[in-house]
Amino acid sequence: MRIAVTGSTGLIGTALVRSLRADGHEVVRLVRHAPRGADEVRWDPKLQRVDAGGLRGCEAVVHLAGAGVGDHRWTDAYKREIRDSRLLGTAALAEAVASLEEPPRVLVSGSAIGYYGETGDRAVDEDAPPGYGFLPTLCVEWEAAAAAAQEAGIRTVFPRTGLVVARQGGAWGRLFPLFRAGLGGRLGDGRQYWSFIALHDHVAALRHLIDTEALEGPVNLTAPEPVTNREVTAAMGRVLHRPAPFPVPAAALRLALGEMSGDVLGSQRVLPRRLLESGFAFAFPTVEEAIAAAA
Repeated sequence: MRIAVTGSTGLIGTALVRSLRADGHEVVRLVRHAPRGADEVRWDPKLQRVDAGGLRGCEAVVHLAGAGVGDHRWTDAYKREIRDSRLLGTAALAEAVASLEEPPRVLVSGSAIGYYGETGDRAVDEDAPPGYGFLPTLCVEWEAAAAAAQEAGIRTVFPRTGLVVARQGGAWGRLFPLFRAGLGGRLGDGRQYWSFIALHDHVAALRHLIDTEALEGPVNLTAPEPVTNREVTAAMGRVLHRPAPFPVPAAALRLALGEMSGDVLGSQRVLPRRLLESGFAFAFPTVEEAIAAAA
């Protein structure tokens, strides 16, 4: 297939492009600079401009671009950047694919489990309503921004991504160096649930969404066994053969991270019901297996 990908230089995008090309698919990357080859298409998400002509012949479009939620402290300005980078880019891309004479058969448009907000010990799946706060509101608007593609009859899937276990980046990319140095520990009281997914499984799940005609709408991309931060800490220590003696008090996290600390200390127990029902098989279903695969 010919497949277009935004966010192709990020953690997930890089791995997805590598996987697709290894299996012989033609990948077109949407980039913000002038195209340097036939495999690049120009777009500017902030100005909502897309070279729609470069998307001709694509059977699938995977949209992963957006400012990193955990890259900076959440000032009002950075929250606007997080929001605009997702909503403007998604709307522009959805309108571009909808305008094509022969549109792609599927748009996989990124979302996140932040949609559910704080769930405590309560397990939730795709039928749960959105939570309250910045991230749930963002996710609702983010998914709604793809309306043009849905209205054009394009099968549109929203992968609600959990915490990706990888040493190259994301939240876990920050944990690995600390634990390797023997400085790891639980965050807050450690009782909050983390809904994780191995990078390998995330890429495989995205490809499953592309290929599975029956899937559309929200699909949780999380492993089937969410665990508490205390369990994550213990598993990291076991896999890396390091002690994890340094808990980080909740007050210190709030001081260091500001509003974003609520996302770190919050509990999200999210289950991948639709992914499992569609026949997807996880290669690394437990947190220990996911950490070992990334280590």
